[in-house]
Amino acid sequence: MKIEQIYTGCLAHAAYYIENNGEAAIFDPLREVQPYIDRAKKDNANIKYIFETHFHADFVSGHLDLAEKTGAAIVFGPTAKPNYEAIIAEDNQKFTVGNYTLKILHTPGHTMESMVILLIDENGKEHGIISGDTLFIGDVGRPDLAQKIVADLTEKKLAGYLFDSLRNKIMPLSNDLMVYPNHGAGSACGKKMSTETTDTLGNQKQTNYALRADMTKEEFINEVLDGLQAAPAYFPANVLLNINGYQPLDEVLQKGKSPLKVTEFEQIANTTEAIVLDVRHKNDFVKAHIPNSIFIGIDGSGFAPWVGSLIGDVNQPILLVADDGREEEVITRLARIGFDNVVGYLEGGFSSWEKNQKEIAKIKSITAQEFVKINKTATVPVFDVRREGEFLTAHLPNATHTCLSKINNYLATYPKDKTFYIHCASGYRSVIASSILKSRGVHNFVDVAGGFNAINESELSIII
Repeated sequence: MKIEQIYTGCLAHAAYYIENNGEAAIFDPLREVQPYIDRAKKDNANIKYIFETHFHADFVSGHLDLAEKTGAAIVFGPTAKPNYEAIIAEDNQKFTVGNYTLKILHTPGHTMESMVILLIDENGKEHGIISGDTLFIGDVGRPDLAQKIVADLTEKKLAGYLFDSLRNKIMPLSNDLMVYPNHGAGSACGKKMSTETTDTLGNQKQTNYALRADMTKEEFINEVLDGLQAAPAYFPANVLLNINGYQPLDEVLQKGKSPLKVTEFEQIANTTEAIVLDVRHKNDFVKAHIPNSIFIGIDGSGFAPWVGSLIGDVNQPILLVADDGREEEVITRLARIGFDNVVGYLEGGFSSWEKNQKEIAKIKSITAQEFVKINKTATVPVFDVRREGEFLTAHLPNATHTCLSKINNYLATYPKDKTFYIHCASGYRSVIASSILKSRGVHNFVDVAGGFNAINESELSIII
């Protein structure tokens, strides 16, 4: 069967493309749709259907733009109520793409409209399942997101629906079927996802904790809900954008790709609610940046999710500071999670700010080796901004945990009368944290370049 996984690491997201006999289908596309159109064109195929396994929370899907540009029909699972034209499939309904058959399996639990698509090849053989967020490799979709939209859908109620869906719809299927999930490790839509992005259903029955054959519903509910981290703040807004519709990406790009002279950029920053988002390399930001700007580097791990978690409001006006030539890439990646309100970018990049002799700010930073010497001489205040799991696995004896995703809640924790030190795992998140602290008026800190990994290599005693 001709199926391709199109994986995007920043969001740990997998879209899928299938084609047969001149017809194609796309499953859970990202916001920028031209790559899917180009892929179908390469096969001389017409995109017939766009399947949405559910209303996504972690990204804005490209289904509306793709339908507008190709004429393809959008297909949702049973009970979905989008505010635009779409096919609302029935449980067990079949669709054809060339000589392939696609069978809809309604699997409520992650969301109520969630569906899994059973792929049947031209010979009538069941090949695999597009499992959406119902089943991941090593995990299942978290059942606590839909309650943000519908209050009476409690997480326990949704977890119960998910248990039934897995037992009644998925586990009875053949062991040799391939599982094609919507996400892999790093996504906030689950907690134990594997770095593998496909597997056989039989192996998942053997290794996935949520598919244990002897598991009771009560055990499933307790285990699937245990250890869930708070969902990023932007998730509910993305769900609503996927339900209600959104501005075409072409228009978002046209607006955002507005070059602003230094004086105009500065005026907007000073007279509006726009924030300055600097996406350059962390080393460049540490050396010099616009005062009160927020750093979230485009090349760091999880750029878009960090924007969504820390900025939160998808309607927030944003002024960009980016390396020349990367503005469109940044605007596109922001739009993937619904941040469509980029009002322009600094023409000529940060160097133009410096050439105009504007005020700059810096972050005091030292190497891990320098920090080790200081910390051995005298116990100093140290703050670790990694995730809870990272901190619990191993941390410095004198470190206080202040997770980056909740850093605004810890402002009163940082000492005001003495210097403190801040680190993450490798230096990316600590620079994000540093930029937020400086924007909040906290300046008496030192960033540890290279983070915990570099400190550990310097043989400083750690707690494991």
